[in-house]
Amino acid sequence: MEASYLAHLREKQSPVAVKLLDGETVRGWVEYYDTNMIRLTREGAANLFIYKQQILYIADESGRRKL
Repeated sequence: MEASYLAHLREKQSPVAVKLLDGETVRGWVEYYDTNMIRLTREGAANLFIYKQQILYIADESGRRKL
């Protein structure tokens, strides 16, 4: 299920929030993933390679309204 969810996010370039185990939240879209990590592409900031073991959750933000 994880692979299909990440594939869906990558194909749609859905904006996501990635909550890390240290409490930090980073936003962008999943451009690449494999069994160990994801590549989060961000606008106006450096792209990140994040190891999956450091991720608490990934939330799809495409349906959220901007305040």
